Amino acid sequence: MLVHPQIDPVAISLGPLSIHWYGLMYLIGFMLFFLLGRYRIKYGPKTVITHEFLDDILFYGMLGVIIGGRLGHVLFYQFGYYLENPLLIFALWEGGMSFHGGFLGAIMAMILLARKYNVHWLNITDFGVPLVPLGLGAGRIGNFINAELWGRPTDVSWGMIFPYVDELPRHPSQLYQFFLEGVVLFLFVWIYSAKQRALGAVTGMFMIGYGVVRSIAEFFREPTDGFMGELTLGVTMGQWLSIPMILAGLALVIWSERHKSIENKPFNNPKFRKRKARN
Repeated sequence: MLVHPQIDPVAISLGPLSIHWYGLMYLIGFMLFFLLGRYRIKYGPKTVITHEFLDDILFYGMLGVIIGGRLGHVLFYQFGYYLENPLLIFALWEGGMSFHGGFLGAIMAMILLARKYNVHWLNITDFGVPLVPLGLGAGRIGNFINAELWGRPTDVSWGMIFPYVDELPRHPSQLYQFFLEGVVLFLFVWIYSAKQRALGAVTGMFMIGYGVVRSIAEFFREPTDGFMGELTLGVTMGQWLSIPMILAGLALVIWSERHKSIENKPFNNPKFRKRKARN
């Protein structure tokens, strides 16, 4: 039996300024996205993404993930709580981000970015989704440090007591999700995307992969009080949100297989071509 180390959620304190581990994990995730993106531009399959465009993807993606992730958490999980405490919606350092909301926010951001450059948004997401899982894994480490999103009671030898919760040994589900969403999903999507794929195929496989590993993790994760928890048929909110994601991913993969002639084509925005020529 293990006991949660009860790590101080504040990593650095500089007078009135406090830097939380949870925020640092997001920063690490965005840095990994940037570094892997540059590596993928240089060594990955042929792509129209340049270093300059990667900067825009990261900026738009950060806004989409943070805004969408927070709103998703508020709407999908704790709507009543935040309705009574609206100012806490902005307390991001306390945790509380929904991947499904963040994913939808990022998709909307990429659609806006695609319109700016006059390119199909799937060109951008196909490039970007293989860079995401390691950041997801970093976020789960942040959940573990915050001692939030703990697991269901268990009798396994590595069961962990979360003193802030109760004295029951529980699955350290945050670490399970770190492994599934951060490591397994990364290897799956990175290897699949190592070859040139039809437009939308990589995005679709990411959606399927995440939906599957998240659904598995939900069997070990406790639907905590104050959240919507388990709904009908014993299916958790995380699993309900993953079902349409898996189905949409399957539909996208099927669509891409039927439209293999639609490849990742160069941008036809004259302004972009001029900037690319100067790189």
